[in-house]
Amino acid sequence: MKVASKLCLTLAVAAMVAANARADEVTDWNQTLFRSGLMTNPTTSPLVTSRVAAIFSAAVFDAVNGIDGRYSPIHVTPAAPAGASRRAAAVQAAYASMLLLYPTATYPSLKAALDGRRAASMAVIAADPHETASSIASGLAWGESVAAAIFAWRSTDGFTPPPLPFLGGTAVGQWRPTPPGFLAGAAPQFAYMTPWVLDSPAQFHSLAAGPPALTSARYATEFNETRTMGSLTSPLRTADQTLYAFFWNSTTVGSLWNGVALSLLEGDDEGHGSTHRRHGSLLENARRLAILNLAMADAAIACWEAKYSIVAWRPITAIALADTDGNPATAPDTTWLPLLVTPNHPEYPSGHSTVSGAAARVLARFFGQRARFTVDSDLMLGVTRSFRSFSGALDEVTNARVFAGIHFRAACEDGQVLGGAVADHVLSNALLPAGGDDEDDDGQAPRR
Repeated sequence: MKVASKLCLTLAVAAMVAANARADEVTDWNQTLFRSGLMTNPTTSPLVTSRVAAIFSAAVFDAVNGIDGRYSPIHVTPAAPAGASRRAAAVQAAYASMLLLYPTATYPSLKAALDGRRAASMAVIAADPHETASSIASGLAWGESVAAAIFAWRSTDGFTPPPLPFLGGTAVGQWRPTPPGFLAGAAPQFAYMTPWVLDSPAQFHSLAAGPPALTSARYATEFNETRTMGSLTSPLRTADQTLYAFFWNSTTVGSLWNGVALSLLEGDDEGHGSTHRRHGSLLENARRLAILNLAMADAAIACWEAKYSIVAWRPITAIALADTDGNPATAPDTTWLPLLVTPNHPEYPSGHSTVSGAAARVLARFFGQRARFTVDSDLMLGVTRSFRSFSGALDEVTNARVFAGIHFRAACEDGQVLGGAVADHVLSNALLPAGGDDEDDDGQAPRR
């Protein structure tokens, strides 16, 4: 990684020190992770960010939950010292996780920037009359130990070492490296990585069992839609459709949906009294963000299992080789180019759609399907997309990938179904109330 890139990361993190405007330490540090530049630097691919965010969120949740033990843990059994500060534990778990994920040896300037961010958080905590030096020290030690335990646990999940390069095949319908880079398939190890909550990567494989047959009418319809609407020079795609194709591709899926979660959590907190904000929302926010990021991480694993089992070709390949597909309703065009550069992994199912499907299902559970929200991007400043429902946002994600020329519609629709099933499984099986009752994290019945 170039020195200039490292400096940009450091400056971005340092800027977060003065941006302490969220409700609590959990949401502050979630914002630090996603707005620091770490998750969009050249060494962290969009897919890898799902693993990073899950490790980070798991450490923060288990650290805070480990003090009271209200919910089942992700990995670390609740065993914090009596009276340990929840706020200090959250800060230290977040801080330590980021340094473990982005070590000083590789990012030599990062620690100083994070030290400043941590100092700002600790100054606020130390000024709280409800905190003591002893409780803060205990919280810091507990948060550090939890972060180390989570990181050690996931270090054996199959992410490393990477396998040999995946080059696909040359059979009709089969993925192979695409222009302009002709890169090997990205991160094939995600197809067999240990999930967080799922029983296996292939648990819901039947929900994304493959694209339409190449000789089918549906394949021809979707082929021609992507060919016309997703072309680099399409005269049919509107200016807004072009804009949102770029918008949904501008940053990582995790950044987009964690940003939505933070805005909804902040609005949710505004409905509570100050006592609830100070003492109750820390664990609730940690739990909701952890469930969100665990669901997205497992959705990515499930998606990659399907991708590398099915190995379907991308539109740029399908359109160039349409004279081989056996379908009289498709025609080849060897000069066709998509609006966006084609990602270097198999087409079906869509990764963005699968992970977004999981995120939307989780957030709809917590805030209601018809919650109104706005999505913004840390890399496309000033551009926002507003929605009256999560289903509306998912419809736009589907269109964005098709109109970008990098997917066929079935890959997006089936991906959303797969992601939703993963999220339902996570919601039903992870971070449950310790007493076994079916209550949401604010003590009320779940909002549908």
